[in-house]
Amino acid sequence: MVVAGLTIDPANNAPIVILREKDSERVLPIWIGVIEASAIAFELEKVKLTRPMAHDLLKEAIRELGGTVERVVVVDLRENTYYATVLLGYAGRTIALDARPSDAIALALRAAAPILCETAVIEKAQAQREAAARSAAAEAAPSAPPSTSEEDDVDRGENGPRPIVNAGTMSWSELLESLEPAAFGKYKM
Repeated sequence: MVVAGLTIDPANNAPIVILREKDSERVLPIWIGVIEASAIAFELEKVKLTRPMAHDLLKEAIRELGGTVERVVVVDLRENTYYATVLLGYAGRTIALDARPSDAIALALRAAAPILCETAVIEKAQAQREAAARSAAAEAAPSAPPSTSEEDDVDRGENGPRPIVNAGTMSWSELLESLEPAAFGKYKM
């Protein structure tokens, strides 16, 4: 997986980290906290802080103790909560640590470690997004008629034309999978 970007959920202003499979267009949006989003954004933007953040401290502690961050893996999705594992190499063995995906991603970015995701997690998340979109579309069915003009489906923002979300016609999954990495822009705090 690669970190395709950070964005904000327009419904509740919660940060979302977008993971995308390297060799496909499948994406995994993970809602995260503001502090974790900051840690990810700082590393993506290569912002150098005068004092270390917790993820910097952890990376340095692992290194000083003779270990390495081998990889992080998003391993499960239960009750709308993602679970991850950080795999450390130490003294010829692998140590698995339970972690929140946001913390695991922030650490992996700092350690230049691979970010992986179980295929079943991507499929489960996609199925949940599609079910939620079908439910939302069913609730919104008696709403306004669909747009008849292409102009109505384009927002001409400062970065040029980009599609806008029409809840009745596009699911979160479809929207996220249709976006290019540049569409996520830079995360603003």
